[in-house]
Amino acid sequence: MPSPAPLLLAAWLALPLAAHADVYMKVEPDGSVTLTDEPRRGFERIVASPGPASGGKSPIGGTGRAVSAADTGSLPYAPLVAAAAVEHDLPEALIHAVIRTESNYDPGAVSPKGAVGLMQLMPATAREMGVADARDPADNIRGGARYLKRLLGMFGNDVGLAVAAYNAGPGAVVRSGGTPPFAETRRYVPRVIEHFERLGGRRGGRMS
Repeated sequence: MPSPAPLLLAAWLALPLAAHADVYMKVEPDGSVTLTDEPRRGFERIVASPGPASGGKSPIGGTGRAVSAADTGSLPYAPLVAAAAVEHDLPEALIHAVIRTESNYDPGAVSPKGAVGLMQLMPATAREMGVADARDPADNIRGGARYLKRLLGMFGNDVGLAVAAYNAGPGAVVRSGGTPPFAETRRYVPRVIEHFERLGGRRGGRMS
């Protein structure tokens, strides 16, 4: 199984942590990545649980909402996004930005590679995130938010790297040492960031 270099793994573990549980990763030969919060054979732990000093709180803080309800309340699926934002301690603006870029709010969207729904979840990712029906808006948003939260934890709350990993996979970001040199990903990341900031998200590429 491909394994990150020891120094890179140590750097990950030194990053500020957003996850509330350990995260285990397995990189498949085709470059796809499977994440789980349970130890499994062949999986490598990449994010440690916050210790007592952090009080178990996310570096994002509070509910993570970067904008008020008035700013996002008129957008499609606003109540579902608001619920997922609270559950996973994320800004509503970031979830909306990913949905807008991924599917333009089409719950029936299916990509040529098989990604499904509002947040374009691949079948394996949907299963890993506990999504029973990726075409169901509530299930899809909840699973996509959970995955996005984990990626932010993996990459030190760097929004650019997290959304690059959402598009290309965390393994590709790790191997590239940053945003992978894929044309699609290089277009995708600025679009998400633009939507995020337009909705009131923090500038500077990092959430703290």
